[in-house]
Amino acid sequence: MNGWCAEGFEGVARAFADNFTERGEHGAAVSVRWRGVEVVSLAGGYRDEHKASPWTTDTLVNMYSAGKGVLSTLLLRFVDRGEIDWETRLSSVWPEFAVGGKDTATIDHALSHRAGVPAIGPVLTNDDLRDWTTMTSALAATPAWSPPGARVIYHTNTFGHLIGELVRRLGGTRPGVHLQQLVTPLGIDVHFGVRPEDAHRCAEVLWRPAHPIPDIASFDGFDGDTLMNLKAHFNPPGYSSIGLVNSPEWRSLDIGSTSGHASARGLCDFYDALCTPDMLVSTPTLEAATRTLVHGDCPLLGEHVTFARGFQPTTPRRPLGPSRHSFGHFGTGGALGFADPDRHVSFGYVMNHVIPRWQSSRNRALIDALYASPPLQ
Repeated sequence: MNGWCAEGFEGVARAFADNFTERGEHGAAVSVRWRGVEVVSLAGGYRDEHKASPWTTDTLVNMYSAGKGVLSTLLLRFVDRGEIDWETRLSSVWPEFAVGGKDTATIDHALSHRAGVPAIGPVLTNDDLRDWTTMTSALAATPAWSPPGARVIYHTNTFGHLIGELVRRLGGTRPGVHLQQLVTPLGIDVHFGVRPEDAHRCAEVLWRPAHPIPDIASFDGFDGDTLMNLKAHFNPPGYSSIGLVNSPEWRSLDIGSTSGHASARGLCDFYDALCTPDMLVSTPTLEAATRTLVHGDCPLLGEHVTFARGFQPTTPRRPLGPSRHSFGHFGTGGALGFADPDRHVSFGYVMNHVIPRWQSSRNRALIDALYASPPLQ
């Protein structure tokens, strides 16, 4: 391990070390701020499968859905400025979207996974994945899988193009550029599209899915929720990053739902800035965005889900500490950024050995150790 922790937070360091010796961690980092001051900054293990490159506190890695909270913040800034509100129809910003039963979809629906487009209808290729206009045009042309607002269906990959295109239309720049313009002056190390000069900092993602990517041609035998699920993950084939994740092409994509990269410190600093009044968004907007808005059984994830507007609120099943108002977002394999406004805590954790699903024994151990620290008692 390298890095440090402040007096009173030694338990986090012990839990982090135990992740390697007891829970199969390969490479990872964790960062914590308390009352705006960094109190934990730890890194350990290796960036690569062959253990040649040590992980450091400035190592970047794919954060998967942990980027959804970051992306949503970009859209919240337009809410803050009064350019849109929760009930604004997407079609007023993106006219092409108003087809196939999607004309009633609102900003609220989009941020809470109820816009009706968890998957793209037209068949796409990985070459299409690299073209923003092709992807967003195909998304806009997709008929609603269910009427907007009717079902909570996790927009696992399409969230990046859905929210990202709204950001582009409102702000005039793609989400990757928009994000860098926001965070670079603040020194926050999060990226939608890794810059060439930062490529040397990237860690390999170690993920061997249990099943190969299915042939899109084989989807013809399915319909309904089964077809929706297949297309959500594999249309285009590499939409979930499988087979592409460690390539320069993937790292350059600014798909905020899936391909974003960050250091642990970057995620932690982002949530600290988010909770600093008027630094990224106003307090009223943040409070409205982080309250539980919807919950229900999600056919894509096969479980009961709870969402706020662009964030995951703390829940008994996936607690973000003991505070009622904690919020953030998990990513595939366990990556996590969250904030606890009650205790003035922000947290970032990233890793490269992917364990399926969001909550893992590793991030849970770190959270539990953090809140057992004497300064937070």
